[in-house]
Amino acid sequence: MPKGLNSTNTRGINSLHIFSKEALALNKRSDPLQGDFPEVIEEYLEYGCMKCIAFNRRGTLLAAGCNDGSCIIWDFETRGIAKELRDNECSSSVLSICWSKYGHRILVSAADKSLTLWDVMNGVRITRIVLQQTPIQARLHPGSTTPSVCLVCPLSCAPMIVDLNTGNTTSFKISIPDICSGGPTPPSRSKSSDANTSYTPTAACFNKYGDLVYVGNSKGEILIFDYKDSEVRALVPISGGSVVKNIVFSRNGQYLLTNSNDRIIRIYENLLPLKDGVGALDDLRESLNDLNGVEKLKAVGSKCLSLFREFQDSITKVHWKAPCFSGDGEWVVGGSASKGEHKIYIWDRAGHLVKILEGPKEALIDLAWHPIHPIVVSVSLAGIVYIWAKDYTENWSAFAPDFKELEENEEYVEREDEFDLIPETEKVKVSDINEDEEVDIETVEKDAAFSDSDLSQEELCFLPATPSRDPPEHQDKRGWT
Repeated sequence: MPKGLNSTNTRGINSLHIFSKEALALNKRSDPLQGDFPEVIEEYLEYGCMKCIAFNRRGTLLAAGCNDGSCIIWDFETRGIAKELRDNECSSSVLSICWSKYGHRILVSAADKSLTLWDVMNGVRITRIVLQQTPIQARLHPGSTTPSVCLVCPLSCAPMIVDLNTGNTTSFKISIPDICSGGPTPPSRSKSSDANTSYTPTAACFNKYGDLVYVGNSKGEILIFDYKDSEVRALVPISGGSVVKNIVFSRNGQYLLTNSNDRIIRIYENLLPLKDGVGALDDLRESLNDLNGVEKLKAVGSKCLSLFREFQDSITKVHWKAPCFSGDGEWVVGGSASKGEHKIYIWDRAGHLVKILEGPKEALIDLAWHPIHPIVVSVSLAGIVYIWAKDYTENWSAFAPDFKELEENEEYVEREDEFDLIPETEKVKVSDINEDEEVDIETVEKDAAFSDSDLSQEELCFLPATPSRDPPEHQDKRGWT
């Protein structure tokens, strides 16, 4: 297939119903078609070799990072390529992509240790910073319309705040002894089976408005930091004490998800207010003045997060890849990290496994849930993006109650004046619509899901199409084409 084209051919790939006992029991007592979650592969996108994906805030644009360092932006409505961002200085694989709040900026981290900030509309590189460590994940500050700082999770050292204007970095102290002593932050380490020391990347994320940073370390702890002064404010131990591989908030900021090396996805309820979380933490610390050190941090942490649910496959004991929430926070999705299979598990928030989607015989490396619609997008090891959607059944009677389905063709006998321009049996109703009034096709209507917007900057939802000129046709000597 030519590059840049997409197809509705699903290559014979179908979704698979759940095989576990828990899921079979669930299917018996509920209709899975009533669930607002994807079921089948609707389409796939193919261009180069894509490695990671990210939706903009409204889900109208999908950014994909490729193994050659480029970033492809797809118009998710038309499923066509809207723009390609390519930096001549970067030819290494893209590791992560992050949109700014209003979609005007994209931050790209690559395997050559670079961070690149792009102007999406103009396709211009704003800045490029090269770090000392490989940035596995980079996230722009969510509370700023034009963010100048980002949170970076390097391969072999603690998470850090990077100033994109100056290149200055501030690392978080992720080890409890160093937090108590005020010493430097060592790399997070774990022992491999051959007794050689290897480095464990540390997961981190902003909360909804970016005033707090949540870090999951290699000891199975969640540390809560003040973003501005990088001071730890609370500590939440995770049962099992396994390495935290992923940590992410739900869209509304009310739930926190962690993915640990013990193959369990945990959901925590956020007990802090969505705004001014730092102030709430200060009040908690003052109310616990009789405690000190780690005990005080744990006491504060117990009032910040409360364990809500745990998800795991008790039969296959698989590790999880790229777990996240649905746009409305009602569903939790996680990909199987097993090689050679493309499986996506979907749970409801009550903890029931409701669906397993099975794709091609290729490993899953990234996935994302659409911010608004019941659509999941996944990336295979081959670099192809698969779009999973609901399997809708046409029911015309739902739109027209008098619609009747016919079992066989019937000849319809029309009235003599049924299709006349001016029917004699009925008077033509005069339209009260002003046909000369200009129709606004540019303004995007306000959505209740984005009511927290301060509207200080216009949101970038679509990119204008740039038509390509046809190649000139060959002319003969007489000037004829």
